Amino acid sequence: MADVGDQIPSSDSPTTPFRKIVLPTDETVAVSRPPEPLAPLPPLPPPPPPLKGGLLARIGDVPIKVVYLLGAIIATVLAVMLVFVIFSGDVPKDAQEPPRQVVPISPVPGTSASPKPSATAVPAAPKNLAYPQQAGTATVTIGTISDLATGISYPRLGLPWTAKSFAPFAIAQRVGKVAIPHTVIASTMLPGATPKTKPAKTADYRELAVRAVNWSLRTQYPAGATLTWTGSQKVPAGKGWMLGYKVTYTVSGKQKTSQAIVSIHEVGKTKPAMLLASIPQSGKSHYRDLNTIVQGVRTL
Repeated sequence: MADVGDQIPSSDSPTTPFRKIVLPTDETVAVSRPPEPLAPLPPLPPPPPPLKGGLLARIGDVPIKVVYLLGAIIATVLAVMLVFVIFSGDVPKDAQEPPRQVVPISPVPGTSASPKPSATAVPAAPKNLAYPQQAGTATVTIGTISDLATGISYPRLGLPWTAKSFAPFAIAQRVGKVAIPHTVIASTMLPGATPKTKPAKTADYRELAVRAVNWSLRTQYPAGATLTWTGSQKVPAGKGWMLGYKVTYTVSGKQKTSQAIVSIHEVGKTKPAMLLASIPQSGKSHYRDLNTIVQGVRTL
């Protein structure tokens, strides 16, 4: 029987040499190389010192093209000024343009710029005075002017009458140059403040017609103008009143006159419409046209 010790498996002695392992010749193991540290960056240069001398020191930074442009502009301005200085006294006195004569235009009715009332009070209008037939030949009627702004229409007369814009009226027919007193047939709303209540009686419209005549004396004729009534009657259609009057005034020391009418019409508003026609004695050949207007005015 064998000893117990004989049952322990045999093992190599510590002195047994290690077994050598040989890799195949075609197998190569690559070992990565540790990265090399980066070289340090060179230090930044210090900022330049601030310029001395303020704005003058920065002129050198301006591009040369800008400098040339500014120089050219300055030279041009100086040259123009020099021309004006040298030749300003070479214009002959008789060649200078004479001052223009400005014709005053009446302000818009009802504005604060309206002329002050005349010292002469308008006399009370007659309750009934038929407007007379004026002398002369009536101008041919070529159509009808429908004034949508006021709500009335009236005959449009042929030449020499022409329809033009003429403040403060909505529409105006005129003859000749613009000068006070005017030769005009024009329409607008009643000048001044709106009545508190809509006129109801014939006397109310007559009173408003007197107010319109007073306005015309202040704005359409020379200062100090006076009048005498030539007509006072109801309008041919609708509600309203017509007043005819002869205006007397002085121009350059000479007494002159104009024939005029004012017609007030109810147009569905609290403030009525007004038609004014005035012809100075220099245009007395057109006096008959006043009859045409008196008979032909209507509400729209």
